[in-house]
Amino acid sequence: MRVLLTGSSGWLGRTLAPMLAARGHRVTGLDVAPGDHTQIVGSIAERSVVDRAFADHGIEAVIHAAALHKPDIARYSRQAFVDVNVTGTLNLLEAVVAARHRRFVFTSTTSLMISQSIRDERSDRAVWLDEQSGPIEPRNIYGVTKFAAEQACRLVAEEHGLSVIALRTGRFFSEDDDTHRALSGENMKANELLHRRLTVEDAAAAHIAALEHDGPVGYHLYLAAAPTPFSLEDVVELGRDAASVIARYFPHAPALYAARGWMLPPSIGRVYDSSALCRDLDFRFATDFAGVIRAMERGKPLPFAHDADYVSPAAGMFS
Repeated sequence: MRVLLTGSSGWLGRTLAPMLAARGHRVTGLDVAPGDHTQIVGSIAERSVVDRAFADHGIEAVIHAAALHKPDIARYSRQAFVDVNVTGTLNLLEAVVAARHRRFVFTSTTSLMISQSIRDERSDRAVWLDEQSGPIEPRNIYGVTKFAAEQACRLVAEEHGLSVIALRTGRFFSEDDDTHRALSGENMKANELLHRRLTVEDAAAAHIAALEHDGPVGYHLYLAAAPTPFSLEDVVELGRDAASVIARYFPHAPALYAARGWMLPPSIGRVYDSSALCRDLDFRFATDFAGVIRAMERGKPLPFAHDADYVSPAAGMFS
């Protein structure tokens, strides 16, 4: 397929583009920032840029990974988030409709599911989150605009018979967390693979599975996070003593962590369940927390990327 990949210079896009090409797809990258996999430098918020991309490159399908993200809240106005995340998404959807094609994959985020109450872990148990969880009460402009973009995808898919798959991805960024500094970046990422993270490689592979899926037309929503080892029966204990639950599933974890000076999480406030994605798209994640433990046991490199100094190439591109 001739695929338009938005956000092609970003962390996900630069991983996804060569994987798509390796599967025989012809990829046209569109991003506000130049990059090795970006053929069109421009903003999806400008309809003329999107229309020209379709006309010049014979686009047949879209993977829409471009967005302003949570760290961008400190850099850009709310209007910039609306322009890019909502208007940009609508521009792409309408271009697909005008071109009479139907495949559209949208990179959404589990962040929009996290209300202030969930973020603050006010419950005494972990919250189990899947595609049916709600109500949706985003706590910032990033979540608000990504949820609005999801709803635009749903509406256009239903009105025009598109095949739209939205992937609410967990964390896959390589840099340190911009709000939590108590743990090292690698320690935190390893912990998050238990319940809220996936590797960028798995995120890219999930997008390809969505693109190539020959399911029914309409709007389909999936959570994408590394498979959790936990079950619903664990949620109370996870809220009270997560380290004991982890040690039960992974008996060697406490000693392996101690040898690195790492800490297991004392509590876990949320768990993402991606079983629907695995079932419906016949998808298998390559990396999970068990893989981290195996790497530590064997003295191998950790199976995820960490770059504390990574900065999005789009930083500073929007007024």
